[in-house]
Amino acid sequence: MNEKLFDPRKLEKLNNPERLKKIPPDYIWKKLKLSHPEVLVDIGAGTGFFSIQFQKYLDGGKIFACDVSDIMISWMLDNVAGFYPGIIPTKINGSKLPLSDGVADLVFMINVHHELDNVEGIFKEIDCVLKVGGKVCIVDWKNEEMVEGPPQHIRCHPEDIRDQLVKGGFQNIHIDQEMAQHYLIIAEKTV
Repeated sequence: MNEKLFDPRKLEKLNNPERLKKIPPDYIWKKLKLSHPEVLVDIGAGTGFFSIQFQKYLDGGKIFACDVSDIMISWMLDNVAGFYPGIIPTKINGSKLPLSDGVADLVFMINVHHELDNVEGIFKEIDCVLKVGGKVCIVDWKNEEMVEGPPQHIRCHPEDIRDQLVKGGFQNIHIDQEMAQHYLIIAEKTV
C-alpha cells in the first residue's frame, strides 16, 4: 500500500474524539470568518468525522463529504448519511471533484494534503467548485518529529503549501501555527 495514503482498514482511528482536542473545529471555524455558508466540501472526508463537526455551523446547508476510498464512502453511507441528511458522501476519482462549478463557500482538507499526488490538479478542482469569495482551508501535520501522524518525510511545510496556493491563483493566504501538532492555512478565491 502507498505509504502516503491512510489505510482504510484503520478507519476507527479517524473517529477518535481525542482528535477534536488536537484539531478543534470551533477554533478553525472562528479563523475562517465565513458569513452564512450554504455548501461545504470536505476533501478526504474519511468517515465524515469533521463533516459532522462542521455541520453544526450550517443553517440547513449541505456538506459534500468526498473521498477516493470505496470503503470510506460505504462507511459514510451506512453510518453518517442516514443520521446527518445534510452530509452527502461523494466519491472522488483521481483529483476530479464531481460537483458543479461555483457551488461551494468552503473547501476543507484535514490531514490530507500530505497524501496528495496531484496538488496542482486538486487545487484546480477546488478553484472550480468554489464561489468567488469562497475559501479553502488546509489543516495538516507540522513537519516535525512526533510520535503520531504520518512519517515526517512525507509531511509538507506550510510555506510550500502557500506557494502552491499562490500558483493556483488563491489570495489572502494566512498560515496559523497555534495548534500543537498541526498548522492551519486559509486562502480565498478572489476572481
